[in-house]
Amino acid sequence: MYDLIIIGSGPAGMTAGIYAQRAGLDALVIERNFMSGGQIVDTYEVDNYPGFPSINGFDLAQKMREHADQLGVQFKMGDVQKIEDLGEEKKVITAEETLTAKTVLFATGAKHSLLNIPGEAEYAGKGVSYCATCDGAFYKDKDVAVVGGGNVAVEDAIFLARTCRKVYLVHRRDQLRAQKALQNKLFESDRIELVWNHLPVEIVGEDGMVNGLRTKDKNTNEEQLLDVSGVFIAVGIVPNSDGFDQVCKCDEKGYIIAGEDGRTSAPGIFAAGDVRQKEVRQVATAVGDGANAVASVERYLNTKEW
Repeated sequence: MYDLIIIGSGPAGMTAGIYAQRAGLDALVIERNFMSGGQIVDTYEVDNYPGFPSINGFDLAQKMREHADQLGVQFKMGDVQKIEDLGEEKKVITAEETLTAKTVLFATGAKHSLLNIPGEAEYAGKGVSYCATCDGAFYKDKDVAVVGGGNVAVEDAIFLARTCRKVYLVHRRDQLRAQKALQNKLFESDRIELVWNHLPVEIVGEDGMVNGLRTKDKNTNEEQLLDVSGVFIAVGIVPNSDGFDQVCKCDEKGYIIAGEDGRTSAPGIFAAGDVRQKEVRQVATAVGDGANAVASVERYLNTKEW
């Protein structure tokens, strides 16, 4: 029986593995993908993680994995199908086997809702972004588009307008869903242009980078091409938490309810990274979550306090 099984090998999961190994815990990291790193693997450039300015996301993920490997962190490929909480014993059931542990840490991350239009996957990380605060600095004095109409989309447009030459906010309706205060701030900017009643239909590019977004008017079916260097997609995010609500409390969106210490509603079960209910989802916060969660795991194993 393991002391800890960590499900997920993104920044939160790998950090937890590193901290668990240094703490002398018998821990295992289960990863579903062939490459560790989670979402950052698909990020063209990361410029906000301390100590690694302008590093490629793939390279940052590799450095984290190399660090874990040097310490002897155990990794295993597996697709977790179910978790069974039997009190002081937890069963982690994968497609291939059943593993047991005293504690479990969910570090499965989240995924951005996709537009599922031509060019989106091709230019992901090469002009297509799902995080304005992560990638906005790369588009200083350039024209960009934001797709969406909720709080995140409006916040992204306001944020980008600080440094971008022009920001198109493309929304499928004729009014925004964002809070009124945010809308008022949006309308005050002379760098933001609203593109009402339009659907994104294709992201186009040249030489491997985005150079336009094609949209269609819902009412007339007329298409137009916005000349932009970046397309920021803000139509929602979905946690990778299917079935987790069977063992611990999740909110209405599926995020695991857990505090900064990673403790969930179930004794011995923890959560870290983007799958956890929180305000900011960045590499830095995921790493912090992983460290905090392992500290809580140690406390639980030593005292069983909850």
